[in-house]
Amino acid sequence: MDPHKQPRPTAPVDQVPLLDVGRGNRVVRDEIREAIQAVCDSGRFLHGPECGGLEASIAEYCKVDHAIGCASGSDALLLALMALDIGPGDEVIVPSFTFFATASAVWRLGATPVFVDIERDSFNIDPRRIAEAITDDTKAIIPVHLFGQCADMQAICELAREHQIKVIEDAAQAIGAEHRQRPAGSWGDMGCFSFYPTKNLGAFGDGGMLVTNNPDHAARLRLLASHGMQPRYYHSEVGINSRLDTIQAAVLQVKLPRLPEATLRRRENADRYAQLFADAGLDSAICLPREGEGQHHVWNQYTIRVAGGRRDALRQFLAEHQVGSEIYYPVPLHRQACFHNMRHPHSLRETDLAAEQVLSLPIFPELTAAEQQRVVEMIGDFVAKEKLLAA
Repeated sequence: MDPHKQPRPTAPVDQVPLLDVGRGNRVVRDEIREAIQAVCDSGRFLHGPECGGLEASIAEYCKVDHAIGCASGSDALLLALMALDIGPGDEVIVPSFTFFATASAVWRLGATPVFVDIERDSFNIDPRRIAEAITDDTKAIIPVHLFGQCADMQAICELAREHQIKVIEDAAQAIGAEHRQRPAGSWGDMGCFSFYPTKNLGAFGDGGMLVTNNPDHAARLRLLASHGMQPRYYHSEVGINSRLDTIQAAVLQVKLPRLPEATLRRRENADRYAQLFADAGLDSAICLPREGEGQHHVWNQYTIRVAGGRRDALRQFLAEHQVGSEIYYPVPLHRQACFHNMRHPHSLRETDLAAEQVLSLPIFPELTAAEQQRVVEMIGDFVAKEKLLAA
């Protein structure tokens, strides 16, 4: 169905959640219960067959040769860096406008995160700024596919090849996204995914996955994720304990086949927002997100920009009218207290501007047209109120 041709909703909506995980899970509740019961009956809570089955399915979904489960998206980043022997004296280029885990994994290994700026339109790391930040100590780049849209991986990979630098994709928010018809996670040396419950493919707790086309990387990742142990009680390396448990794998196996449909609904919701904002004449009052050329956006977040220092007031107004919203992210990494002495070789103006302006609106697959109408109406009321006060 064309999202713009749905009948106008008649039932009033008085509240809209930012996210409603329960709605999506209710659809597959019985299947998930059966899957969990099967794990309980087997007693194989770790390394059960569901784990291998999910790895094979994710590898196929991402069009790569290998997928390796782990305990979280944060662990996936850490393991990827460990597999590349990143350590003291090494620099890793990362965006500052991202979740903390991207840089903290670098810091934990004694390496130095080097923060670079983002593109204004995509919120993703700017390849031009990456080029300026490369030094003889640069060993890796971690582009983040923020909010569900891939970074410019063609340009980034060309830079990496030129300088013989490794690329680790932080695709925690972007499973199913594509850049130039290649899936997120398949461009770099390794790709990292998160199955945190709020992600597009969410588990019933923590979970993560690494993907790669390199068999040596895959073997080392498996070794490092299991205390560097192979065979049992024999340790060739010091690894970590990072396992994707069987119950989470079983849940994800039920949900993965439905991911394309859920992604389609997110994309329809994004299109509907654009139309509703345009119809209300609000597309000039706020800056709407857009899908870049050659991109397949999966809309983990629908993030608008509110200029003029009005973002926080709008968020408060929406909260007062029971419309959910969130700021991802209010404090960029280069301004976090723990990273105050980290290097950033150029101005991070776009990063700072984004942190002042961004506001994410509800976009989950089960969001109704009536709920979206309510979101847009409340933003329209806020804009009208602001104009009245300014008059």
